[in-house]
Amino acid sequence: MKVVFFVHAVASCWNNGNAHFLRGVVTALQEKGHEVVLHEPAGAWSRENLIADHGVAALERYARTFPHIQPALYAGDPDLIELTEGADLVIVHEWNEPDLVNRLGRMRANGAPFVLLFHDTHHRAATVPDEMARFDLSGYDGVLAFGAAIGEIYEERGWARRVWTWHEAADTSIFYPRQAGEIAGDLVWVGNWGDEERSDELREFLLEPSSALALTTHIYGVRYPQYARDELKQHGIEYRGFLPNYDAPDAFARHRFTVHVPRRPYARALPGIPTIRVFEALACGIPLISAPWEDTEQLFPAGSYLRVNSGEEMRRAMRAVLDDEDLAASLRETGLKAVLNGHTCRDRVDQLLEIYSTLAPRTGAQRMQEAV
Repeated sequence: MKVVFFVHAVASCWNNGNAHFLRGVVTALQEKGHEVVLHEPAGAWSRENLIADHGVAALERYARTFPHIQPALYAGDPDLIELTEGADLVIVHEWNEPDLVNRLGRMRANGAPFVLLFHDTHHRAATVPDEMARFDLSGYDGVLAFGAAIGEIYEERGWARRVWTWHEAADTSIFYPRQAGEIAGDLVWVGNWGDEERSDELREFLLEPSSALALTTHIYGVRYPQYARDELKQHGIEYRGFLPNYDAPDAFARHRFTVHVPRRPYARALPGIPTIRVFEALACGIPLISAPWEDTEQLFPAGSYLRVNSGEEMRRAMRAVLDDEDLAASLRETGLKAVLNGHTCRDRVDQLLEIYSTLAPRTGAQRMQEAV
């Protein structure tokens, strides 16, 4: 089968967590023998920012790490008939321009022979619905939503024919427990500051508890304004800048635990969506403590991570993980098992192929057999 993806960027994960899951899905599809083609705009902001901050060497390193996932770049107004030639399944990510999304929908409505799915991995459907309403999905076969709460919005607003919950997952070809070697610190956090969607939460559940316990804490990410960097320094936290996602497993291995601080829209308006960082951390076997977040879809069994409700509870949980090796070992084991038992990119590809089988055009032989 030939699968074609239209994405914002796959080679750059600069402020682009969508790339993590896409890389794992592509890898899993290829392992099953499917042909995969990715198209992305040459001027994608994630790619441009990565080059501006770290030069083309960052893309060259990506190419060495993922030689099997090399996107085809287009500029201007692409020939979509050419780009989808021979495709059995086309998946269009929501960070594409509305014009491209809508043109592909019209192609499908006018008889294009591929199955066409829209893939939503963001909170905009809930927080800025007018932006999402620019997408005309009437010609699409359905929507892949990365949480039931997002899927319900599509259904309630009549934006899609059919919706499937298709959670993100860990790419276990990259995210797995590594040999620790020398421990570099107590706490590591990988995430971006931007958009002011969790600034207060980061202070309460990360900066202040870390400072109170005098932990050796390292933070990686982008879009940290100078005032945020100053705050980190005041709390005794070292800011280490951009970390390519494929380097995160080694960072996890050199620290004793990590935390999950969900953005406000996920914590309040969209329960049940953990975002991909939770899957990736648990897949690496690092103890995880989470700020308030409701696992309404019951993705993780009890004991996969510690959940706290306040900064004071976070401080006590941090101390417990550091002081109680049995607790830390239990969190590592239970969290890792939870991912391997159903939250890998291979699992999501199995689900995707099952969805495709329900939508794929019937062959002539199948129609003849049904007629009999």
